[in-house]
Amino acid sequence: MPPAPRTPAIRPVDPRRVRSALTAEWRALVAFIDGLDTARRAEPSGLEGWDIGDLIGHIATGVSAVPRWTSAPEPAGPPLTVGQWAAGVAAGAPAIAEIAHEMSAAGRTPADYLDQAVRAVEATPENRLCATRVGPMRAADMLVTRLIEAVVHADDLERATGAAFPHDRQALAVVTRVLADVLAVRVPGHAVEVRIPPFAVVQCVTGPKHTRGTPPNVVETDPRTWLRLSTGRLTWEDAVDSGAVRASGERADLTGWLPLLG
Repeated sequence: MPPAPRTPAIRPVDPRRVRSALTAEWRALVAFIDGLDTARRAEPSGLEGWDIGDLIGHIATGVSAVPRWTSAPEPAGPPLTVGQWAAGVAAGAPAIAEIAHEMSAAGRTPADYLDQAVRAVEATPENRLCATRVGPMRAADMLVTRLIEAVVHADDLERATGAAFPHDRQALAVVTRVLADVLAVRVPGHAVEVRIPPFAVVQCVTGPKHTRGTPPNVVETDPRTWLRLSTGRLTWEDAVDSGAVRASGERADLTGWLPLLG
């Protein structure tokens, strides 16, 4: 049985879970990258214009940002939500790429910043405002965005290297649920049930609401496929054709609402 459908809201995640999951995923990233032959850094990453070294540099940037953002003076203005962050990720792509290239050229890796970042994660009050690249965010929400990026880019490394990445289970669960909630908030309704076992189920899309039994429009996939759909690494058509997504019902087509990070 899938879990009960979630309401259309990006619900707060227990900050203790986020801190624990983020630290564990960062440590897994450091171990995975340290185990790669340095010659592989020149290989394509699967992301346009980036080799694996650039991807590693970008991950290092994400780790180094946490102690920088949490130690800067608190900014003014209303804090952005995780949903607002998700909608605006693509706007900073050129600047992000430039920094990734610089970090790669300097040979920086997440290991260079891990200890300082972990201390910042553990010490920062959840309600503290942080001056992030996209604007003010509460520390609790900012750390959720760092967790999303860590899990997404760990998956990028898995695809680029062909080696299975050992995600922290809690990290994968939190990110899967948050991205499912982003869809439910962005496309509210009850006509389609999206199942991502064992971590999430949401209802979305306007239309007839089912009240009992199996709903007429169902989408089901696994967490890794959901990550790739949410970030545009995988198209809906390719996912359906390969069997990675099982969709039934005339409304069970999410093409128009993916990717979610844009």
